[in-house]
Order: sequence, then structure tokens, then C-alpha cells
Amino acid sequence: MEKDKEVLLFQKRIRELAERAENTGCPQFTDFLNLYEQNILHDTLQNFPWINWKTFGGYEQAERQMAAFLPDALSYDGSEVEYPIACLHIRPKNSRFAETLTHRDILGALMNLGIDRCKTGDIPVLDQEAYLFCHGSLGEMICRELTRIRRTSVVCTVCRETGFTYTPRTKSVTGSISSLRLDALLSVAFQSSRSSLLSLIQEGKVFVNGKLITSNAFIPKEGDLVSVRGMGRFRYLGTGGQTKKGRMVVQAERFI
Repeated sequence: MEKDKEVLLFQKRIRELAERAENTGCPQFTDFLNLYEQNILHDTLQNFPWINWKTFGGYEQAERQMAAFLPDALSYDGSEVEYPIACLHIRPKNSRFAETLTHRDILGALMNLGIDRCKTGDIPVLDQEAYLFCHGSLGEMICRELTRIRRTSVVCTVCRETGFTYTPRTKSVTGSISSLRLDALLSVAFQSSRSSLLSLIQEGKVFVNGKLITSNAFIPKEGDLVSVRGMGRFRYLGTGGQTKKGRMVVQAERFI
């Protein structure tokens, strides 16, 4: 019941931002939305096809994204819209004594600063450095206050969009399945049994291109991006022939 109330409040907020964009002639933005919220956004706006909107998370592969509501005066491609997103570069002060920091470590340090998760986007982590996308109004404060993560002293600076380069690490996976269903594809991508992954679909933890999928019989299309909360995400690359027993050989690119 509480979740239904939260959904209704979120939908009301979406409509308010869309109306404000139209009335003021200025783009209006949400906070960073997780996959579940993005799914609600898509479902809600299907009923309002005249609303101009777009999402962006700071870079092309971003999972957490802001939604921008655009007045009719602006073109739909959003090229004129400047999202209130800052990109921060985090690196150890002394790489010789630095720990290996994880996404969870960085997120925990931000929570300790009192920053709500909705104000931060993706946190791409590289070998000894990371990038953080956050609400633009928080960029300078985070750079000033974020000086230590676990036992590692860090330096945080605002970087220009052109200064951000990130190629996600991926792993190619191949397997054979009898039918091209979502549960079968999950079993190949995560190298686990179909039965052990069924609950993830039933519990609303699987998204395809940001859309919540609750049917294990869903048929993915080549190029679809599949995200599983708590496990990661992968891109379905397509089929590559058949085995001698007539099973389809499928290929996927798993983000690691």
C-alpha cells in the first residue's frame, strides 16, 4: 500500500514538472532516477503523448538518469538542453598507499556526507580512480568535503564533459538455449540455472532497455540492454547458429 502511494506521488511530480516546463518555457528536471522509477516514468508518459521529454545520465551508457521536460519551443532531441549534472573525478592522493575502492565504498562515503542517493548518478570505477555524476549544485561541495574513502585519502575535482572517458569492461559470454526467452538468456549471461533466476523476474528486478519485465516468456531483441538489480547488466548481441541438437547459440556482452 505504501509503495502504491509513493508511485502516485511520483506520477504527480512528473505531471507537475511537465506543466511547469510548458508554463515557464524553461526545461524542468527530475533528480536521478533508478531503473524502477524510469519504468514508472515511461508508463506514465504513455498516457501523455504531447509531453516533450528526454532522459540523460551524464554519459551514453548511464543507468541512473535525469528526466528533462521540455517546452514545445525546444526541439525534442534535447540538444539545446543543459542538464544540471556535474562530472567529478576521484583519485587517490597517493597511489602507492591507496586501497582498491569499490562502487559501494564511494557510495558509502557520499552517504556519510548526508547526500541523498537521488542526487547522485552512476559511479564508474576504474583501476585506481573513479568518476561520479551528481547534481550540479553539489559538485563543489563534494569536491571540498570528500577527502577520504575508507582509509584512503582522495582528491576530488570537477572535470569537463570532454575530460570524461570511460569504456566499460565487458566479458563475452556464449551459450546454447532451446528457446529465445528472457529466463533462458539470463541463464547464459549469468551462467546460472533458469530456475534460480526465475524469482528475479517475478520479483520485478529485471529491466530491458529501462522497461520492467515481469514475464519470463519475454523475447529480447538483438541489441537490448538487460539490467538485473543486484546482479549487473548485459547486452544481448544475437544468435550465432545452431548446435547439432538444434539449440540456438546466443551471444551476450556482460558488463563487469
